Amino acid sequence: MIAAHSASQHKPIAVWLLLCCATLFAMSILGGVTRLTHSGLSIVEWEPVMGAIPPLDQAQWEKNFDKYKQTPEYQKVNHGMSLEEYKDIFYVEWAHRLLGRLIALIVFFLPFLYFLLRRRITRELMPKLVTMFILGGLQGAMGWYMVKSGLVDIPRVSPYRLTAHLAFAVIIYAYMFWTALGLLYPRTSPYMPENFRRFGMAVVGLIFIMILSGGFVAGNKAGLAFNTFPLMNGSFIPDGLYAMQPAWSNLFENIATVQFNHRLIAYLLCIVIPIFWWQAMRVTLPARVRLAAHIFLGWLAVQVTLGITTLLFVVPVPLAAAHQAGALVLFSIALYILHALQNRP
Repeated sequence: MIAAHSASQHKPIAVWLLLCCATLFAMSILGGVTRLTHSGLSIVEWEPVMGAIPPLDQAQWEKNFDKYKQTPEYQKVNHGMSLEEYKDIFYVEWAHRLLGRLIALIVFFLPFLYFLLRRRITRELMPKLVTMFILGGLQGAMGWYMVKSGLVDIPRVSPYRLTAHLAFAVIIYAYMFWTALGLLYPRTSPYMPENFRRFGMAVVGLIFIMILSGGFVAGNKAGLAFNTFPLMNGSFIPDGLYAMQPAWSNLFENIATVQFNHRLIAYLLCIVIPIFWWQAMRVTLPARVRLAAHIFLGWLAVQVTLGITTLLFVVPVPLAAAHQAGALVLFSIALYILHALQNRP
């Protein structure tokens, strides 16, 4: 916690960090759209500087297209694709990478220099901001590491690397959001029972696990199978649940198991979050936090509805992107409430 200045003095930095969070949120959703439209493997090189400029003439487009033709995705999935069709997926992936560059330079680094030169960044805050910048750079490298997995033999990225990329994005977002909340609300919270605070931590952790589970659903294209609810093709426990060897691989690579586990975690959240809301109503909370608890419960219903609808309609891009966005909204509300439960000196 920053004790040297008042909350009002830190408000501009907090607003800046929340703006960064908003752009990271958009980046995550655009990344989901990139995956859903099968655009992520359209750019086969990682050029952090020159890659910001798309092809400017026919010759450059042909050169990029020829490189894409050497990939497993073109040879096994998109063979015969026209140049115009290639441009469609190229621009989605290019926009995703460009947004990442803009976030790093324009949204984060330049305001950071401004606040640094104005001596608005305290000694306690500096390591956190530097850590955010380093994590952002590592996330870019992780993204390329993910893309490389789809350029060798199999025409899709590794579900392990995709989920790691997603997890890294959520961690950076959470770290930045939590830091901003600490600047906005630096005062001591009302005393909270330790068990309730730990319950809040468990809820946040479960939502994070749910998001990772969604990463494996996406990485294995598990949402394209078992498109019925509440049963999975007529059975609660689907056939082939643990058909793969070794047994642990079922948790991350077996389509039936991956989707089944995702559903189970959703069911668990539908039990845990209402209990958490009920507990929240029994303790003294600031009005803003009590309102957040009500929204938390309501948003759970929205998110479950989005998930079921996405499954039943066989993962249309708008619904799937909304479902991913909904998960981050639910996670953000949980973080907001948990932050208010911390008894800070």
